[in-house]
Amino acid sequence: MNDDKYLDAKILLVEDEESLATGLEYNLTEEGYIVDWAKDGKQAIEKFDKGGYDLIILDIMLPYHNGFEVAAKVRQKDPQIPILMLTAKTTVDDKVKGLETGADDYITKPFHLQELLLRIKGMLKRKSWYSKSIKLTPVYKLGNCEINFDNLKCKKGKIEFNLTHFEAILLKYLIENKGRIIGRKELLENVWNMNPEVETRTVDIFISRLRKYFEDDPSNPVYIKSVRSSGYIFESEEKN
Repeated sequence: MNDDKYLDAKILLVEDEESLATGLEYNLTEEGYIVDWAKDGKQAIEKFDKGGYDLIILDIMLPYHNGFEVAAKVRQKDPQIPILMLTAKTTVDDKVKGLETGADDYITKPFHLQELLLRIKGMLKRKSWYSKSIKLTPVYKLGNCEINFDNLKCKKGKIEFNLTHFEAILLKYLIENKGRIIGRKELLENVWNMNPEVETRTVDIFISRLRKYFEDDPSNPVYIKSVRSSGYIFESEEKN
């Protein structure tokens, strides 16, 4: 890898197809990563419980526990670890479901090795940025809402709910760029790591989800506003 600061990152590879897993394990190791291979969902959970991973590559179709179930169990213990899902599903709705259930990114089979490597590097880079960012501002108040970016727990009045890691990253990026128009392309580059499979509708779907969480009237947003033909702008007078 060209960027030494990501060398020695420890990856949990969860894939039941032995030929694919063996090839990925070899190539990831050649790139400088430390790779631990789990052959099914049960083994994945057992290995994860021992801790120490920086990123998970997770197939959806697995014996014992599928990828969505594994992701849910992982998220109960670690809301921030990056999860890259391997999927054969190609519709936007299927991909959004993957992001909603705990994945941070996805790649559709079959895929090119170089694309996977770029995706992994982008996710580790994003993890580094997010970790540094939440140390400076772990808790953010937005109107009658309070967002804890460390454990992803939120309060809106007396209502409590959790964000997914992906939702938290998107919201954190909007907040850090408060008062500036952010185009969809910029969001794709910095939040989705310019994932070529992501469509602009996916961006809009996640913006809509954040509005439902934090706006009193999502159809007439106060904080996350649309700028016609340009993108979005986050506005807040809150002192943090």
